Amino acid sequence: MTFIYGVDYYPEHWPVARWATDAKLMQEAGMNLVRLAEFAWARLEPRQDLYDFDWLDRAIDLMAEHGIDVILGTPTASPPPWLMAQDPTLFRVNEEGRRLTYGHRRAYCPNHPLYQMHTERIVTVMARRYAGHPAVVGLQIDNEFGDRCYCDICRGAFHGWLAERYDSLHEMNERWGTAFWSHIYTDWEMIPTPVATVAPHNPGLALDYNRFCSDSYVRYQRLQIERLRQYCPDRQRITHNFMGFGYPNINYFDLARDLDFVTWDAYWRHQWNMGNPAQASNMALSHDTMRGLKQQTFWVMEQQSGPGGWELVSESPKPGQLRLWAYNAIAHGADGIVFFRWRTARHGAEQYWHGILDHHGEPGRRYHEVVQMGQEMQDIGDAIVGAQTQADVAMILSYDSRFAFQIQANNPSFNHSAHFQEIYHTLHERQVTVDIVPPDADLTPYRLAIAPALHVVPEEVADNLRRFVDGGGILVLTARSGVKDETNTVVDAKLPGLFADLCGVTVSEYVSLAPHAQTQVTFAEPVAGLPATVAVSVWCDVLEVDGAEVLARYTEDYYAGKPAVTLNHYGKGQVLYVGTLSAPIYEVLTPLLLNLAGVQPVFTAPADVEVTVRHRDGRRLFFLLNHAAELRTVTLAGTYTDLLAEGKTVTDAVDLDPYGVCILTDLP
Repeated sequence: MTFIYGVDYYPEHWPVARWATDAKLMQEAGMNLVRLAEFAWARLEPRQDLYDFDWLDRAIDLMAEHGIDVILGTPTASPPPWLMAQDPTLFRVNEEGRRLTYGHRRAYCPNHPLYQMHTERIVTVMARRYAGHPAVVGLQIDNEFGDRCYCDICRGAFHGWLAERYDSLHEMNERWGTAFWSHIYTDWEMIPTPVATVAPHNPGLALDYNRFCSDSYVRYQRLQIERLRQYCPDRQRITHNFMGFGYPNINYFDLARDLDFVTWDAYWRHQWNMGNPAQASNMALSHDTMRGLKQQTFWVMEQQSGPGGWELVSESPKPGQLRLWAYNAIAHGADGIVFFRWRTARHGAEQYWHGILDHHGEPGRRYHEVVQMGQEMQDIGDAIVGAQTQADVAMILSYDSRFAFQIQANNPSFNHSAHFQEIYHTLHERQVTVDIVPPDADLTPYRLAIAPALHVVPEEVADNLRRFVDGGGILVLTARSGVKDETNTVVDAKLPGLFADLCGVTVSEYVSLAPHAQTQVTFAEPVAGLPATVAVSVWCDVLEVDGAEVLARYTEDYYAGKPAVTLNHYGKGQVLYVGTLSAPIYEVLTPLLLNLAGVQPVFTAPADVEVTVRHRDGRRLFFLLNHAAELRTVTLAGTYTDLLAEGKTVTDAVDLDPYGVCILTDLP
């Protein structure tokens, strides 16, 4: 196996006479792969059934002459004008009921038969032409699958989806509770899509529609995979470029299932997240989520290489940060880094989404930083590729719960994704390795499992968590867990519903706090060095104990003295129930949990230094990443080999330059 080090390239944007210069510069940077053609449909098929692949053939052959392989993108994310002019219903309808128009990308309806027909045709032509081509090593499906469509075609497909999900219309009415507001449907055709209306839609309908939209992209992707697999050999591996933890509208576990491997697009700074102080933690969470989709190593298909932005220009990466960010991905399990993009576009919506080269095309600071890392990967890449990540802690990501909270947030200050990130952050800052897993995952490899606001809970999921705890695992459940069944119906039992026996508590009352309102929680036995009393906000579950031990109580308002955090022994394991959704409490709870589970970091590192571990052939690879603009020193727990310092032996401590990287491995 070879470590993938490459770039996204758009030869169709530049004169042919320039291509050889670009290929030579890529080769000198140590690159061994380019991604081509994912936005080139209009060049590949300028008119229906009139194809022009000669330019792409020339680009692929030129790259091969310079020792660079190719991954081809199917060009369906950005259809040509001649296609979208055939029928206005090809365009998606958004949640407000407005049909999109031509001018951007990813505006198509994934369920439209005409679009699917054209998709099958262009994908088949591409597959036939490049199947077996020695330089084409992989294929990327579409690009960053996107948003929900609410058109009439999707409405009809939704009706079919519902008919497959439910045994009868009567069962669906019963499960959704359509007697409320007299919404009992007597024909599938009556069921609407949940476009904006005067009041919220039935939660059962809305959740099923979110699931249907996710399934629509899974099916659309499968349509392409099946065409490619008819012609392409197994060595041409198939992927899609995901958008990390932050994208909430597709069940990524489902989308990943049909792929050979996962890639994603990692942008640290762009116009929408400028100045985010938690960005290192958020990026780590996305890397861990992408690794968790198939429990495999992954690639970054778009690694930031300059300031990002469309209308606005984001902050420029400082010297060393491009290299640091790429190594951050590797530290969390990436076996491939592909930078976006080679050269900054002079035209179009992404004129300010900068590449390795600026608009003028001359090598500069960013190029030389990429060259440095390319040389390093030629030296050490073989020692990294294939190394696995081993975690003692799992966080359970439920897309059903995520979709449900999009429909009913419960509190104006609550966001499920942010809640998940806040808990992850307290683990990340303590150098704890985390796997992100679905609710039905096998949890036996883990000591500690955390399920943030596991809201929608089928019985089989509750049984899965029960088995984990019974076998000796430690489980954390937070407020708003166990509230709904799989049809988004509130359970007819005291909360936390199916988890009540597991937690040894019931919720006697819940309190949704007003924005900016706070109350206090005090721990009976505080952790040394941490505050005994914590201010919490957003939500309070007032608990009644049924066998659990009380760890903390509320100290204010009419529920003062009532339990807020409990610990219950169940089988060989234990369950911690946290009755609040407020982030500050985890600064106290996380050290307690790690001690309880016997999970400790390998190194103690200063703030802003990230430490991760990968394993290969019985040896450990320690990645030390300094996200600070100042020098940091990390105290070591032994003697190691420094891979980036030509195998130098390091003991006691290592100094990290600003934005510096160190990779240590156990001595042979």
